[in-house]
Amino acid sequence: MQKIDTINIETTINSGQVFLWNKIEDQWIGIDGQDLLILKQSPFSTRSSSGNTDNFLRSDDNLKKILSDISRDKIVGSAVKKSPGLRLVRQDPFQCYISFICSSNSSIQNIKSMLENLCRKFGSKQEFEGHAFSTFPKAETLADASMKDLIDCRLGFRAKYVKAAAQAANSGKIDFEGLKKTDYYTAKESLKKILGIGNKVADCIALFSLDKMEAFPIDRWTQRILLKYYKKYFDNVTEKPVTEKKYEKLHEEIVEYFGPYAGYSQQFLFKMERDLNKKNWL
Repeated sequence: MQKIDTINIETTINSGQVFLWNKIEDQWIGIDGQDLLILKQSPFSTRSSSGNTDNFLRSDDNLKKILSDISRDKIVGSAVKKSPGLRLVRQDPFQCYISFICSSNSSIQNIKSMLENLCRKFGSKQEFEGHAFSTFPKAETLADASMKDLIDCRLGFRAKYVKAAAQAANSGKIDFEGLKKTDYYTAKESLKKILGIGNKVADCIALFSLDKMEAFPIDRWTQRILLKYYKKYFDNVTEKPVTEKKYEKLHEEIVEYFGPYAGYSQQFLFKMERDLNKKNWL
């Protein structure tokens, strides 16, 4: 079990996992499904409108074991030292699912803007500890939304994907609780049947909301990292965009190399490389 106060909140929020967060004075305030979370570093505190924060912060992870395991790789070990308080979070699955569908060909700032628009237009207005907020839309609400209303949220070409994904979740075609209980490959293949979800988006959803620690999202940043530090270890890493077939083969090589907590390795490497390139977060 991890000590919850070993988490660096700012590092964790600013690592590309979540988008609907803002820093207000010394607190990070974020929407997680129908919940509002308020996290403070010093003194460490976690509060939520639902009364539950342990699930989001993965307090059940054995961090000592995980960090020891992934740090056997020298590059990952260096990344862990640079961001020792970085942790994976366990997000509301439907919000995570829609968030990463919206992430296609977009910046973190634009993804955040799209999701904020969806919350304002389709979420439920609530108040917690003096903070007025709109929850993330429910699946049935987005499933019934008109294309015009979705496009008005600045989703662009993603609007049809968001609607199809919401309809799949609302109809039970996508069952998040069931996907949590099944194995990684079954969960990923189920997600990929949804319009707008490919390997990378499926891996993000699996890693950040469905407890699949072997998921290793591969995007241009991850490719850059693998080419820079690990080219001799992976036959299927190239400078060109990864094809569907090569993605699956590369993922097999990655899990064989990094082990069962490959997703944690990816997150530390991703954070390190973006920081080295001085890229913006939230």
